[in-house]
Amino acid sequence: MLFWADIKERLCRFRDDEKGTILVETVLSLPLLFLALAASYEFFEVHRYKSAREKATYTIADMLSREQNVVTETYIDNTKTLFDEISNDTGTNQIRVSIIRYNASSDQYEIAWSRVRGTGGLAALTTADVANDHDVLPVMGDGEEVILVESNSSYEPLFSLVYSTSIGIETRVFTSLRFAPQLCFNSCSS
Repeated sequence: MLFWADIKERLCRFRDDEKGTILVETVLSLPLLFLALAASYEFFEVHRYKSAREKATYTIADMLSREQNVVTETYIDNTKTLFDEISNDTGTNQIRVSIIRYNASSDQYEIAWSRVRGTGGLAALTTADVANDHDVLPVMGDGEEVILVESNSSYEPLFSLVYSTSIGIETRVFTSLRFAPQLCFNSCSS
C-alpha cells in the first residue's frame, strides 16, 4: 500500500507543479501560430495577385476604348508588355483582345478581330465561338461593337499549405468604344 501511496503523491506533485508551463505552451502553440500566419499570408497573396491582374486588364480595356487610330500587331504586343508591367510579375501571363459586334437581323454576335499574346490556354476567338453567347455577352444594339479583354495567369503557391497546386487566375472585361465608331486592326473597312 505504501508503494501506491508514494506513486499517488508523486503524480499529484507532478500535476500541481507549474514549472516549465511556458515552455510547453510555446512548443505546442508556436507551430500552430506559424501555420496560421503562413495560411493568412497565402490567402492575402492570392487575392493581391488576382487584384493586380484585374487592374491590369481594366487598364488595357480602358486604353483600347479610347484608341482612335488603327491597332497594329506592335500595339497588341505592347499591350501585353504593359499588362506584365502593371501586374508586376515575371510569371506566365496571357491576354486576348477581341472586338465583338452584334448583328440584330441574325440575333448573333460576330468577331471583328481577335488577337492573343503570351503562352497559355487562350486562343483567338472566332464568330462560331461567340455567335450564340447571349448569356455571357452584354446586350448590344445592332452593329454595336464591344471590346473584350481577357487575361489568363497561373499563381504558384508559396508554402503549399493552403493550395498544393497552381491556381488559374482569369479575368474578363467588356468595355464600349468611347471616341471612335469602331476599333480597327491594321486597316479599317466601311
